[in-house]
Amino acid sequence: MEFFQQVIGQEKAVELLQQAVAKNRIAPAYLFAGSDGIGRSLTASCFIELIFATSLNSEKRAEKSATIKKRIKLRNHPDLLWVEPTYLHNGVRISAAEAAEKGVKRKASPQIRLEQIREVSQFLGRPPLESSRSFVVIEQAESMAESAANGLLKTLEEPGKATIILIAPAVESLLPTLISRCQRIPFYRLNSAAMEQVLIATGNQEILQHSEVLALAGGSPGEAIFAWQQLQAIPEELLNTIKKAPQTLRQALDLAREIDKGLDTEAQLWLADYLQQYYWQRFSDRATIEKLEKAKKMLQKYAQPRLVWEVTFMEIRTLFS
Repeated sequence: MEFFQQVIGQEKAVELLQQAVAKNRIAPAYLFAGSDGIGRSLTASCFIELIFATSLNSEKRAEKSATIKKRIKLRNHPDLLWVEPTYLHNGVRISAAEAAEKGVKRKASPQIRLEQIREVSQFLGRPPLESSRSFVVIEQAESMAESAANGLLKTLEEPGKATIILIAPAVESLLPTLISRCQRIPFYRLNSAAMEQVLIATGNQEILQHSEVLALAGGSPGEAIFAWQQLQAIPEELLNTIKKAPQTLRQALDLAREIDKGLDTEAQLWLADYLQQYYWQRFSDRATIEKLEKAKKMLQKYAQPRLVWEVTFMEIRTLFS
């Protein structure tokens, strides 16, 4: 259990992976299926760290243990390739984190692209350098375009001395042909006690005081932390105004303009989710929730955001009046 000490609330997944190592029956491909923010990527890191450690002989194990941990955290071990969805910006692939750091406006979701799958094939085309096997982790595997998924299928058929870990929200989010070649490892949303344990351990205990954030997270510490960060990024004055709901037509139009000007599309989608939870906890009005759900669908279809919020707030104003 030493290597999985940081994994909380995923006893079944940890047990299955430990048994695979103990019995030397490591599968060529795994599907880590479960909601975002509940420990899938962390568990993948711990599992790979365990494999790399057991690949060393007893004399070298203690000597290289600290080095392995550092490499896993930095994801730069020569036998590990970690793949994340990317955006295309000026013809260059950038990750979601890089897009946020550079202030790149994101109208569509990031994808795992065919070029990235080709890089996976090239990576697996050489034998492992320091371990008994190579590892490839593909986060948000559900974001693969069809061409990328078909390219990965060929790699899964003959992975060589390697294990590929696909991380996705649900089994049905991937092509059946991919699923059939993977051993499924289930991940579950955390109960209240486990949520509290993770949030305290990560220094995010203040989130426990915000019921709407916890409700929005739905048993996912990662989602709770993300929601809290999103909440903190919204100007306090704007947030307070939104919470009160517009009382006049002018307020509705001004509020829509401020949201459109200050938040990108992804942040606006998150705000709609948050307002659904906030309004429901305070007013329990189903019609308001339905108006916000309609707003989310329109934003996802790339409708003009300011117009979407103008219509939504005018309708909410009518309901409250």
